[in-house]
Amino acid sequence: MIIWIDADAVPRAIKEMVFKAAQRTNTPVHLVANSYITIPDNPLFRFTLVDSGPDEADRRIEENVAEGHIVITADIPLAAKAVAKGCYVINPAGKEYTKENVGEHLATRDLMTNLRSAGMETGGPPALSRKNIEAFANILDRLLTRLINNG
Repeated sequence: MIIWIDADAVPRAIKEMVFKAAQRTNTPVHLVANSYITIPDNPLFRFTLVDSGPDEADRRIEENVAEGHIVITADIPLAAKAVAKGCYVINPAGKEYTKENVGEHLATRDLMTNLRSAGMETGGPPALSRKNIEAFANILDRLLTRLINNG
């Protein structure tokens, strides 16, 4: 099992939470971004810098994930591709994407994109709240516990 982080858009508080959980469970973490990110000096953690450009980090993650890996991303198309490969996907706001719900999230995202291209102001996502961080921590802990116990 590997935890993959789409690191360009994942807030620092979430990354730090993942680092702590990974150290506790001895789980490798691979961060991918198109700008340099400082990570703790730990052999469990690896950072990959990809070319600048839209979706470069997403593409690298998609090429390397495998069934049973955990992917942390705010990018819904990447989430859909990872779920299709059998990954567990969590967004930084504490929502888990599954085979049952990722299609609906993707459709909503596409609708919002179309509305924005038509000139409608839709606003961005809300700021990360303490409740979001707690939800993320709970989902990550539950997933790690289940995956470790089921070996």
